[in-house]
Amino acid sequence: MKAKILMMDVDGTLTDGKIYMGQTGEMMKAFSDKDGYGLMTALSRGLIPAIVTGRTSDIVVNRFAKELKVQEIFQGVNDKTGVAEALAEKYSLTLADCAYIGNDLNDLDVMLAVKEAGGLCGCPADSVDRIKEISDFVSPNPGGSGAVRAFIDWLLEDG
Repeated sequence: MKAKILMMDVDGTLTDGKIYMGQTGEMMKAFSDKDGYGLMTALSRGLIPAIVTGRTSDIVVNRFAKELKVQEIFQGVNDKTGVAEALAEKYSLTLADCAYIGNDLNDLDVMLAVKEAGGLCGCPADSVDRIKEISDFVSPNPGGSGAVRAFIDWLLEDG
């Protein structure tokens, strides 16, 4: 396994990218159990999972910190590359030791930085074309439907 840290976008990657809103304004997001199991497998194999997302939501904390015990969660992030570099430094690693999965142009800069450093990038099947073009792995699954699990399996086997 080449990667030591797995950074993941949320909306459109760990979810289907839709924001569900109830009549009183409550928001809901749907997450795949397959992705959750993949994260548990990654943790057990020593891969450090990290959430890096531009939005801020208690839903993310509840799902990933409380349920899945992900310790590295960064929300409301405008500079994903800066977060990635700081995270790698925290663990005495470089971006070459990182993998990143994202789906849209707000992930482009960090994915290019990871790729340029020698790290690995992945994306869901329904990602925008530019993200697909630079990814080492394009999941057969769309975001929120096991795309992250497929990337984790690939990282643990081949990456």
